[in-house]
Amino acid sequence: MIVAMQAEATENQINHICDRIREFGYTPHVIRGTERTVIAAIGPGDKKEHIENLKSADGVEDAFPILQPFKLVSKEVKKQRSVIQVGDVTIGDGGFVVMAGPCSVEGHEQLMSTAEAVAASGARILRGGAYKPRTSPYDFQGLAEEGLKLLAEARNRTGLKVITEVLDTEDVEVVAEYADILQIGARNMQNFALLKKLGEINKPVMLKRGLSATIKEFLLSAEYIVTHGNPNVMLCERGIRTFETATRNTLDIAAVPLLNELTHLPVVVDPSHATGKRSLVRPLAKASIAVGADGLMTEVHPRPEEAWSDGPQSLRFEEFAALMNEIEPYITLRKSESN
Repeated sequence: MIVAMQAEATENQINHICDRIREFGYTPHVIRGTERTVIAAIGPGDKKEHIENLKSADGVEDAFPILQPFKLVSKEVKKQRSVIQVGDVTIGDGGFVVMAGPCSVEGHEQLMSTAEAVAASGARILRGGAYKPRTSPYDFQGLAEEGLKLLAEARNRTGLKVITEVLDTEDVEVVAEYADILQIGARNMQNFALLKKLGEINKPVMLKRGLSATIKEFLLSAEYIVTHGNPNVMLCERGIRTFETATRNTLDIAAVPLLNELTHLPVVVDPSHATGKRSLVRPLAKASIAVGADGLMTEVHPRPEEAWSDGPQSLRFEEFAALMNEIEPYITLRKSESN
């Protein structure tokens, strides 16, 4: 259920309502907005007598059930958009943030040259896989901690923030030591042990939509992270598996405005994995801005034909620069509208 406190509610009144919620067998989550505080009571069922009891308490404006199966990530609980702060980079404030870099960290020269190129073109966050989940056990699996150290060096050299994927609960602490944002890949969207673990850390998390996941399943996976204590979650639409074989996946572009209707979490689009074709990345990047995405994640490589993974969908440096030049007017417009 949701308990909306009056604008002038005192801290003692808020604490009292939290105590009452616990007595009823729910877990209170206090969400403080600019105008008022809302308390989400999470637990099995929303009993009518509990709702009526809380409505009559001092400092309470209203109490009502949460209709969506996903609670804390729902706009029913928090109408204001969540804004994630990563150093001097903000995601979800109305602007548009670009994350770019190679699919996998292959070595020093490859990563440093890519980081410098994408930074020069206007990217704010460097992407690169140190741990790589591959369909075939014979494919390159990543450089592990060595790759993480290279990402940290690239951050120090360029000022870019770093996002990289974590695959296992055992690796969360070491990845969090080096990365600014931890990514959950499509294959791990419903790895609930990993989601719970990421709820316990104090680092932003980007959750990618699973290959065949519905929007409901996607948001319930985000709910796992938030309910375990980490509210700094962003969502990534990266294409879903359909009957179509002309592209690697099918980018569900309609998912972006739909997610913006259902949740307060920021939404990022990854056209590289969605299509598997570099020629389609640029038009879909523009489409992501048009439908209200908060950011873009794209793959960039100095020599895509020599890439150890995902070469066909990786942009060359000059292609990424051209993309950034094309979308810069729209990014500028979004910034001015959000201020």
